[in-house]
Amino acid sequence: MSEALSGGDLQRLRQLNVVAALRVLRAEAPLTVTELAKRTGLSRASTEDVVRDLLGRGWISEVEPTAGTVGRPARRYRFRADAGRLLGVDIGGHKVLAVVTDLEGDVLHQTRIRVAADAGRRERLAAVDDCIASAFVGAGTTPGQIWATGVATTGLVDGTGKVMLSDSLPEWTGVDLVAHLHRVVRGPIRVENDCKLAALAENWRGVARYAKDVVFLLAGLRTGAGLIIDGKLHRGFANSSGEIGALPAVGWERAPEHLHSWLGAGEPVERVFLAARDGDRAALRAVRGYVRDIAIGTSALVLTLDPELVVIGGGFSRSADVLVEPLRRELDRWCLRTPEIRVSAFGDEGVALGAVRLAVEQVESTLYGDAPATAAALMF
Repeated sequence: MSEALSGGDLQRLRQLNVVAALRVLRAEAPLTVTELAKRTGLSRASTEDVVRDLLGRGWISEVEPTAGTVGRPARRYRFRADAGRLLGVDIGGHKVLAVVTDLEGDVLHQTRIRVAADAGRRERLAAVDDCIASAFVGAGTTPGQIWATGVATTGLVDGTGKVMLSDSLPEWTGVDLVAHLHRVVRGPIRVENDCKLAALAENWRGVARYAKDVVFLLAGLRTGAGLIIDGKLHRGFANSSGEIGALPAVGWERAPEHLHSWLGAGEPVERVFLAARDGDRAALRAVRGYVRDIAIGTSALVLTLDPELVVIGGGFSRSADVLVEPLRRELDRWCLRTPEIRVSAFGDEGVALGAVRLAVEQVESTLYGDAPATAAALMF
């Protein structure tokens, strides 16, 4: 074996050791070198080398001993979630929401900017830039601290971060979000459909975190769906899974018209739900009409996937008390088995949280995916 090849093998072994230690330290409480060696299966000498390496990179830190400890305690080490920052961005029809978190996805600061529904591409992208800049200031973060960014947007998104089709945002088809955001942030950027990321958030930290098969229903001024299959976000061959609303017969596009028919000009949609809650018969009819339309597509997804859960999220989820029972009755009509229906606790912030999860996955793939490339990819 040549000397160069031996050196390459040694480098690869060291990186594999780093990956093994990081996996354990991210998942567990602070550990001593002995405990870390036992959990990773590494020798003590190799574990000490890894700990020195990770301390030098700033990815782990030594934990202060507990007060009152007798004698000299063994040193314990933890993963530094504060070693970097993540950014999650939700670009919606009426708002932009930017969230700055630590490397575990715990929120440090978020900023929301309202955007007109008829705003064009330039105006909406300017709002995105302003929202991110404000979130950085609020979190005391600089672009150089961002390890990865996740972005949620309406429409179909390809693997490069370009919006292939969007019929709900003006001038949005063809927008290259990765190219635009690289002027604002550092590190890798991943872009995904908002419904899919809302489903991902529920499976990560929401009401579906223990479920393997889930239909997520984004209920709002626009209706969409995301699918979790076998505990993983299902994207499909061309990243267009869950787009059953594109079929006119499903009725998702016309569903909000039932609600607007009750409202006066300029009134917020929340008023019809408030009136229905108070027993207004016309408002109740409007809500039932809305539910009947969204139930058709939901039933088709339930019959196809046979999920454990249906999760209702999005802006209308705050009015779930007047939506869930009518939806359950409709699903009982059409489905062989009606799954449990749960309501998201995230409101309209779930999409941004899903974008954060996308950024966490990017960091994890860098840390754990290609071990020899780990150091080069994250050494800033």
